[in-house]
Amino acid sequence: MLTNTGESGLEDLIVQHLIQVNGYELGVNEDYNRDHAVDETRLLRFLQTTQPEECEKLGLFVNDHKKAQFLNRLQGEIAKRGVIDVLRNGIKVYPANLIMFYMTPTARNLKAAEMFEQNIFSVTRQLMYSKDHTRLALDFVLFINGLPVITCELKNRLTKQNVEDAVQQYKRDRDPRELLFNFKRCMVHFAIDDDQVKFCTKLNGKNSWFLPFNKGYNGGAGNPPNPHGIKTDYLWQAIFTKTELADIIENYAQVVAEVDETTRKKTYKQIFPRYHKLSVVKALLADAKDKGPGQKYLIQHSAGSGKSNSIAWTAHQLVTLEKDGASIFDSIVVVTDRI
Repeated sequence: MLTNTGESGLEDLIVQHLIQVNGYELGVNEDYNRDHAVDETRLLRFLQTTQPEECEKLGLFVNDHKKAQFLNRLQGEIAKRGVIDVLRNGIKVYPANLIMFYMTPTARNLKAAEMFEQNIFSVTRQLMYSKDHTRLALDFVLFINGLPVITCELKNRLTKQNVEDAVQQYKRDRDPRELLFNFKRCMVHFAIDDDQVKFCTKLNGKNSWFLPFNKGYNGGAGNPPNPHGIKTDYLWQAIFTKTELADIIENYAQVVAEVDETTRKKTYKQIFPRYHKLSVVKALLADAKDKGPGQKYLIQHSAGSGKSNSIAWTAHQLVTLEKDGASIFDSIVVVTDRI
């Protein structure tokens, strides 16, 4: 059997894993509404299946005019609040309140577990996203309940291209004025090869800022050798699982406002956790849940790598830790030498 060593071979590998192991559905371009940047087929199916009474209030399936009104309102809410907040908190479309994502269930909450399983995770290959340049396509896009959350561009070093070529493709060829690439429309944009991963939360042409999303190796950058496969397979095998993406949406990803002290002007920044941040917070939570309070830890992050976020995410989730139905921590105190 011949092995596909080209870029499409890596795409095959990832998408097959998402569908066969992670439980994703495979979308097609015909499902995608370019006017509103949603997988309309799965968006409407999710709402009809989980909230038929709310859909009836809106007359969502009565005629195209009602459907267009809803899609316009959804588009406006995403533009205003961002896809992360819309997934977390749903939207109000008078006279209905729509849940856009069912959160991770707590232990023993069978109803919540049942509703979480109603979420539709899907992947569309070679997504033709543009209204005006209809042949332009992304390697693949991940959707949750029809809302795009992650775009991906792939390169394969066997074809003499690497992650930096994928980064340049985003900077050079992916126009941020396209609806799918508008700020807050997706959680994150990944550049991937078989050796490294980088990501960006705000596409801005040549000024797009990409950060590593690697495990690190021997105390430095990059990824360790993988005796069982590709160095970067942790991305689709561990990060692109339903439970992990849900955890990131609920506890890590966010849009924050920063205020200039001189002009009082607000700017907005979308945050997606880097791999080492996810790793350290999860390790702390797991150990604290197992051993309880009173332990000591030393976490080393380099300058500018996001220590404040790691502290905040840890504190936020320590409060919610339970064991045998009882809270592990009554209160959390953070002592810092900076504002």
